Amino acid sequence: MRRRKNLRPDTRSTRIGQSGFTLLEMLIVIAIIAVLATLVGPRLFGQLDSSKVTTAQAQVRMLRTALDTMRIDLGRYPTEQEGLSLLVTPPEDPALRASWFGPYLDGSVPLDPWKNPYRYRLPDTPGGVAEVYSYGPDNAEGGEGLNADISSTR
Repeated sequence: MRRRKNLRPDTRSTRIGQSGFTLLEMLIVIAIIAVLATLVGPRLFGQLDSSKVTTAQAQVRMLRTALDTMRIDLGRYPTEQEGLSLLVTPPEDPALRASWFGPYLDGSVPLDPWKNPYRYRLPDTPGGVAEVYSYGPDNAEGGEGLNADISSTR
């Protein structure tokens, strides 16, 4: 007797060796990821805020050091009108330009981590030190915690 060939492929044999995720398994994985993101996300954003404060503190110290170096060369700090730009741009006055050995920074004067310009204040007393500061993330004077001002003199 002759055996008849089955024209339909055996679906069981084609599934052997194939693997994949079911819809239920995918939903469970997505739910686990969502729970982890909810728990870990706020901590990561808190670290981001404190790292911006640390970056601003380092930049304030760097700007203050550059100002002190320029003061040694020029014999004075820049006026508030000249500001921090005198660290990278030579003065207009030819007498001062002769003793300006800048630029005292690579590139331009940086912005703080919140994209605001650093502020500069001359010392109140002769022989005092200039202050470089940022108002922090709230860009307002004062503040507490992460919103506190960041200064080279504090």
